[in-house]
Amino acid sequence: QVQLVESGGGLVQAGDSLRLSCVASGRRFSWYAMGWFRQAPGKEREFVAAINWSTWRDTSTAYADSIKGRFTISKGDNENTVYLQMNNLKPEDTAVYYCAIAPRVLTASSLFNQYTDWGRGTQVTVSA
Repeated sequence: QVQLVESGGGLVQAGDSLRLSCVASGRRFSWYAMGWFRQAPGKEREFVAAINWSTWRDTSTAYADSIKGRFTISKGDNENTVYLQMNNLKPEDTAVYYCAIAPRVLTASSLFNQYTDWGRGTQVTVSA
């Protein structure tokens, strides 16, 4: 089991920036992906961004088309933290943002069913 805790959400205006953080604790894996997903009211949870970890493979990232060029996913100085820098936020970015881990996945996966542990989410609200 991995515990994931997100933080950094809030209420901002369109065009503002936020940085979300996710800290993982508990069981560790030699290679895995960490991702951000979001769920807006009345909509299904959707992929936002992902990044992979391993000792023998270069880091790779993946992004949803809707946020490409505005959001950046990155690792912290330790392997337990991942960030989502969100710039030029739009009202349509309003959602609960979830952090998740996909153990033993080598790529920056966007596949929902590969993620086994999830945080409780942090609310991001963007006003027009």
